[in-house]
Amino acid sequence: MPADRLLPTDEARDLIALTRDIADKVLAPVVDEHEKAEKYPDGVFATLGEAGLLSLPYPEEWGGGGQPYEVYLQVLEEIASRWAAVGVAVSVHSLACHPLFSFGTGEQKERWLPDMLGGGTIGAYSLSEPQAGSDAAALVCKATPVDDGYSITGEKAWITHGGVADFYNLFARTGEGSKGISCFLVPDGVDGLSFGRPEEKMGLTAVPTTSARYDDVRLPDDRRIGTEGQGLQIAFSALDSGRLGIAAVATGIAQAALDEAVAYAKERETFGRKIIDHQGLGFLLADMAAAVDSARATYLDAARRRDAGLPYSRNASVAKLVATDAAMKVTTDAVQVLGGNGYTRDFRPERLMREAKITQIFEGTNQIQRLVIARSLA
Repeated sequence: MPADRLLPTDEARDLIALTRDIADKVLAPVVDEHEKAEKYPDGVFATLGEAGLLSLPYPEEWGGGGQPYEVYLQVLEEIASRWAAVGVAVSVHSLACHPLFSFGTGEQKERWLPDMLGGGTIGAYSLSEPQAGSDAAALVCKATPVDDGYSITGEKAWITHGGVADFYNLFARTGEGSKGISCFLVPDGVDGLSFGRPEEKMGLTAVPTTSARYDDVRLPDDRRIGTEGQGLQIAFSALDSGRLGIAAVATGIAQAALDEAVAYAKERETFGRKIIDHQGLGFLLADMAAAVDSARATYLDAARRRDAGLPYSRNASVAKLVATDAAMKVTTDAVQVLGGNGYTRDFRPERLMREAKITQIFEGTNQIQRLVIARSLA
């Protein structure tokens, strides 16, 4: 891992040091066991919450860490480099806090936000549906007005932390068209809410991804975040930040793969020399390092624009595209460096390669990122 990160303050440097210590002592020793057994990491998110790592980009007045996004994303990268599934879940939790923080009333924030930011409750994002992934405006899950609230009926898909989260940001239809969608904060355990069995995924198996079924779930009016019809605005405003989170996670995966490949190349010998001393392998490792450094620089540029209050939607898409494509290439090359060993589950690059693939798909596929970037040029 890069030991010479450029960080803006002594506090940020201490925060990275704390994150590395937790990641090395709490995450790294158990990640392989949990991923192979598809076992949920009980206690891990409580530990991260106690250390203040679940609320870093939010203001201190609400229990957050008051850190710039530039610092938060580097913390996220450190976590993901040891355990990608946990990094993704932390990113999703931060995403799930955004609607309440940005669009909630003062009363709603006082009631729920401190516990969310303090790690007392873990959140999930519930936007996609079986027939509405990239085309979020096509969702059909419906919120029908009833006395003192809404009745929710419909299905949701691809929910990270589904079935184990404490709250869900639900986007449901209250009217027609793209302006007929609203946002709701749904507590776990509410009557009528059920979850499908966890998806059998290629990677990130320790944290479940599920579907959800809403069968006449009753929510009071104060569970709606923002105004009726404001849902897509809320969802898309959060997704720009979420894409930066995935870019940081992908960079962490790529860095881990590079570290594994370099360590192996320094030990493995062929033809009387360490394989890192063979030009063919040395150049491959150099390209991997350049890809990792480029991914990090790209997400940090977008984060600094966000911190400065500048438009960053296009930059977030660029960062997500560049970092996740880099993660896929670097992990594939890491498997190649290890040769036959890289293809076995005895060595980490095999798992890292499987984990990298999903980063090109969620928070908007990389084809969608290219569409966003192209439209910004028109």
